[in-house]
Amino acid sequence: MRHTCVFFHAHPDDEALLTAGTMARLAADGHRVVLVFATAGEQGLAAPETGIGYRLGELRMAEARASAQALGCARVEFLGYRDSGLDGTVASGGIVDGGVIVDGGREPFAVVDVERAAARLADLLREEGASLLTTYDAAGGYGHPDHVQVHRVGARAADLAATSVVLEATVDRDLLLRALRLAALGYRFPPDFDRPRFRTAYTPGSAITHRIDVARYCTAKRNSMAAHLTQTTGGESTRTLAALLRLPPAVFRWVLGTEWYRQPGIRPGRPLRDPLAALREH
Repeated sequence: MRHTCVFFHAHPDDEALLTAGTMARLAADGHRVVLVFATAGEQGLAAPETGIGYRLGELRMAEARASAQALGCARVEFLGYRDSGLDGTVASGGIVDGGVIVDGGREPFAVVDVERAAARLADLLREEGASLLTTYDAAGGYGHPDHVQVHRVGARAADLAATSVVLEATVDRDLLLRALRLAALGYRFPPDFDRPRFRTAYTPGSAITHRIDVARYCTAKRNSMAAHLTQTTGGESTRTLAALLRLPPAVFRWVLGTEWYRQPGIRPGRPLRDPLAALREH
């Protein structure tokens, strides 16, 4: 049986890092994959010399569509909310370019009314007849206010649309902390890298319900990441996407060949290997 699977993300490039392998796997198996973004990611970093300015959102939307094509998505939608910024401060004003407010008319996603945003997403879920919706864990991964809001809005939308299965995209916190400890033995993290915050980020391994092997789809995942060119530059330290894209293919598969999810309402045990396991049981 073929299913429609909707992947709900906060900003372009989030899908590449968290769920790209699962999306490519489902599309390759003949399922309909729909990618939905809350925002265009216009508050993301980009190198000043690019001269992108307030057009960053437009470019990131184009990059998102290229990423979706690499993954085999059937549809891409943007809900049109404003990127709230890493600390949510954009919620108090518009997007500023050269001292001039150039985008003050759209509501920042982090502070949008959950019921209203969920109703819009639920309409799309009903229209698509979605069997599966992915959101984020309750921590919003690393705590970005837009990511936390994806968790809230996605959970409510699934209730409204009676979507059968919700999977919260996450990372195994235990493995992540272990990897950071090992990396620290031979790598000096930038001064602004806050390692302690990862003690409460993402989801502990004991709560993970799905551990999806996507190693076979790492070429598509890498192409998805490479599509987000604007997010490989900017800032004072090496960007995550840029660092991952430099990995040799074998190392890339080892590091990024697994994707993790938590399914609310089921008791964690031995992690499931199939993102559609709950639907197949029905």
